[in-house]
Amino acid sequence: MRRRHRKFASSPELDITPFMNLMIVLVPVLLLGMVFSQIRMIELNFPGTGSAEDLTPKELKLVVTLIPDGMEIADSKHGVIRALPVTDGEQDFVGLRQVLQQIKRRVPDKTDIVLEVGPDIDYQTLVTAMDTVRSYPAVVAASVVEGELFPDVALMDAPENRELASREGSDSGEGA
Repeated sequence: MRRRHRKFASSPELDITPFMNLMIVLVPVLLLGMVFSQIRMIELNFPGTGSAEDLTPKELKLVVTLIPDGMEIADSKHGVIRALPVTDGEQDFVGLRQVLQQIKRRVPDKTDIVLEVGPDIDYQTLVTAMDTVRSYPAVVAASVVEGELFPDVALMDAPENRELASREGSDSGEGA
């Protein structure tokens, strides 16, 4: 009796070309997608969390008050620097940026500011105000970069009955 011997069939070579093609396309797409899903974080400092011994008596304490009637830039020790009323239903963020740039030129080492927010201020206005006090667009070597104003922002609640200060000379931008 003859036995039939099976011929040993060699296993076919593994073709990974389709898999490699998939990886070549998939990896760049996933890497590009990561750029669009970044989350921005803004670090906030709340008043009263630091020790009182850290403060020097001559230090400038900037406070920007944001209420529905407008904005007010003040030094907590010397009073109102400038009041910016609402015009055409919009807050004057351009005026706020200009006043803060003037203050930053006078005190370039200052990095902290307190943002006092009224209860009737919507979220988008608060975020725009925070972005405005933190930086400004500056042109350096023919490209636009972000110039630093006061990046250490502390939030504080403004009283419900808070009104915009009216002071002579508040439109001049002089003070502090």
